[in-house]
Amino acid sequence: MTETSQARRTGYLYAKVPALTAVFWVAKLLTTGLGESASDFMFLGGHWITLIVAAVAVVGAFVWQFRTSRYRAVPYWTAVLGVAVFGTAEADIVAFVVGVPLPLVAASYAAATAAVLALWYRSEGTLSVHSITTRRRETFYWLTVMCSFALGTAAGDLTASTLGLGFVGSMALFGVAIVVPWILHRRGTLHSVTAFWAAYVLTRPLGASVADWLLKPVHDDGEGGGGIGLGSGAVTFGGLVLFVVLVAYLAIKRPDVQDSIESVDAQRVASPTGTPNA
Repeated sequence: MTETSQARRTGYLYAKVPALTAVFWVAKLLTTGLGESASDFMFLGGHWITLIVAAVAVVGAFVWQFRTSRYRAVPYWTAVLGVAVFGTAEADIVAFVVGVPLPLVAASYAAATAAVLALWYRSEGTLSVHSITTRRRETFYWLTVMCSFALGTAAGDLTASTLGLGFVGSMALFGVAIVVPWILHRRGTLHSVTAFWAAYVLTRPLGASVADWLLKPVHDDGEGGGGIGLGSGAVTFGGLVLFVVLVAYLAIKRPDVQDSIESVDAQRVASPTGTPNA
């Protein structure tokens, strides 16, 4: 049986997301920061124009990603970057242009993220990223990614401005918070799936706080604390260079490609609370 015929019969032959290596988290943090700086830079041309351009870009990236039959670094990380920019623009417009209070924005996106995860688990019986081998699971995965980026943007703005922690304080808060799931998982008190999604959501406000600190003026009262004033253009350009280099490395060396579907099917399926289903 050819790869194409097997993919049509079972979904995808290979997992559609990368393996969870250290480089995955580096790339994820880079896209979160780049999404923040690129959105701020694009806002100079108008808020709604930025949202429309970002929406068109992310739709194009999704078409490319969904048309692949296995994980490929370039379309996957292009889609992540598109989601990062769109999710940031969307959350910022809701909070700062429409005027919805940040606590309500953060709570709404948190509820949306939880709802998508609940529907995903009810439908598939697993939230493991090692099981993204069908179109439906991939759809749930990207819906979760989209909601989590918007949630992270709102959470970062909430801590920096509403709670008055500033960018450095937010970096410290989320930097500590993101280590907690890893520690609990290492001690055997938190299931790997729960630990992954907790850390995944927290990368967004952490990366965004770092980007804001780099690009915002030294005195920025509107954000609850100043940055170092590099500017959104410089941070975006620098981030793009790093992004292109990193994705090129992943595309060429392929250190994060998961095994085929036969290996994935043999893995244990577990619930988000840590209780094995099989």
